Amino acid sequence: MKRIRSAQQLARASVAGLVLVVLAAPAAAVDLKTPDGAWTFSIDGNVNVDYIFSSCQSSTSAVAVAGGLTCVGTASGSSVSNIGNGLLPAAFTFAVSTTQDGIDLSAHLGLYPGIATNDGGSPNLQTGNGPTNTALGTTGLDIRQVYMTFGNKDMGTFTLGRNIGLFGADVILNDMTLPGVGAPGSAATPFPSNTTLGGIGFGYIYTDWLGQIDYTTPDMSGFNLTVGLFDPLNSLSDAAATAPKKAPGLHAKAAYTIPIADGTKLYLSAALLTQQQNFDTSATTSYSYTGTGFDIFAKLDVQDLELIGYYYHADGLGTTALFNLGAFGLGQTRTSYGFLGQATYKIGQLKLGVNYGESKLDTANAADAAANPALVADNKKFTAGLYYSLTKNLTLLAEYSNVKSDAHVGGSNSANTVNVGAFLGF
Repeated sequence: MKRIRSAQQLARASVAGLVLVVLAAPAAAVDLKTPDGAWTFSIDGNVNVDYIFSSCQSSTSAVAVAGGLTCVGTASGSSVSNIGNGLLPAAFTFAVSTTQDGIDLSAHLGLYPGIATNDGGSPNLQTGNGPTNTALGTTGLDIRQVYMTFGNKDMGTFTLGRNIGLFGADVILNDMTLPGVGAPGSAATPFPSNTTLGGIGFGYIYTDWLGQIDYTTPDMSGFNLTVGLFDPLNSLSDAAATAPKKAPGLHAKAAYTIPIADGTKLYLSAALLTQQQNFDTSATTSYSYTGTGFDIFAKLDVQDLELIGYYYHADGLGTTALFNLGAFGLGQTRTSYGFLGQATYKIGQLKLGVNYGESKLDTANAADAAANPALVADNKKFTAGLYYSLTKNLTLLAEYSNVKSDAHVGGSNSANTVNVGAFLGF
């Protein structure tokens, strides 16, 4: 994987496509059974398209913000138009399931095509050096999920394969911009990738899709615990030669659902992860550091009102994506933290929503501050959205987002984005 060298490349690298079951109906859109009824084959998915217009920071007034997520105009102007996917790419997810000897078995595959023209290999890691979004091109396909599960309500469930992570999962899965756009990310550049940023980097670190082996306990009066190992990720931003990892990453999540009254419930969760990075600076010298993080999530549903609060704190994980800008020098870690608040209210078929989030990154020490004065201090975003259910499966939407990026040395960039679109889930 090529290292990310700029905020625009980071925006393209940190895009999300998420499990569609959280958006669509609880049951799969299509269920097919074998003649003997032993196996069930199911299909879910979505197609979403938005017109995205961004008014970026003027190039004449912009300041340098390393790791900033605010778009900056060019000599030709500061307005950018794009038609593309939002925070989610399109998706077609497939599953097969059965029960044998009292154990539930399943296997899953998720295919995530976009509509942006990008021929540079991974549609989310465009370098900007080759021709993208040109005539005679094609879109890219992400294969983000391939995993199996086995277990039952008494023994719990094991999950093995590539699936969504635990740290930061609840906040992005409940982000109201999930079917929309939020922050435009690469949609405000000449090289759009399959998806936008939504709220990634503006209140939470991207949970990502990770190779993992997990165990989730049975439900215990609304409480369950998941613990597991995940494939250790390389750093996106360290310049030294990456060495093989000595141990897997560890992650865990506890979740508790509390029924309060008819139509009222409280959901709480907390997640953590830890992983070591290893680097060889020469044939005889090396260094390492450990990235750790924890988060707390709360969601209160009261009839048609939903309130969400989220906070994370990390050391060595960096900002926006896991292990991006997390360390300085030979493994001197930076602290990062952030929060997101959201309120939505349904009036018939219309949902109104607002959210606000900030992601902050501290310098490691005085030497880091002196060497990297333009390092991003924080990325902030406010979004207001309208989501109208024209039918059970079709949602029309409109959003306005304001984003701002501040540098440690002072100065900031800001931009505004408006998008309108449609989301068809099945």
